[in-house]
Amino acid sequence: MALLLGAPALMGAHMGVQQLIGNFHEVIPGEFYRSAQPDYRDIAAYSERYGIRAIVNLRDEKPDDEALAARAEAERRGIKIIDFPMSSARRLPVEKAAELARLMRAVPKPLLVHCDHGANRTGLASAIYTAAVAGQGEMAAEIQLSPYYGHVPVKGIGRYEMYRSWDRFEETLGF
Repeated sequence: MALLLGAPALMGAHMGVQQLIGNFHEVIPGEFYRSAQPDYRDIAAYSERYGIRAIVNLRDEKPDDEALAARAEAERRGIKIIDFPMSSARRLPVEKAAELARLMRAVPKPLLVHCDHGANRTGLASAIYTAAVAGQGEMAAEIQLSPYYGHVPVKGIGRYEMYRSWDRFEETLGF
């Protein structure tokens, strides 16, 4: 019984800690990174440590002061910023997912993709990149949409539409 209760508690603690530290992850070293909404200090650190050359912002919310300061820091450092607004509550059509794959393939690398929490929209974009751009296969892609990164792919809990979007997109890839 303790194991049944302990595993979800441990996963919940992990997800909470990830949110507190920005949910930043190196998906493909030197090429592709994911995170929650970075602040200007994060942009400076990611630029210096990882050489980030482009950022894809998936947020569809009006930017707050923190997001505007991060954008200004990126622009100051010559980092290309691309807005690709998505809703985490609505399915992303296959055509838009393919457009996102083309965009991520074309932008300068290393690339950072982010949304607000770095879990749902970023998880979908990371799955798309991992499979459609990097060619790492279905399993590597699906890990990007997992509780490890804060996404809970269970209908009725969290942002299940992101997982459904991935499922429909992967069918087009022929997995």
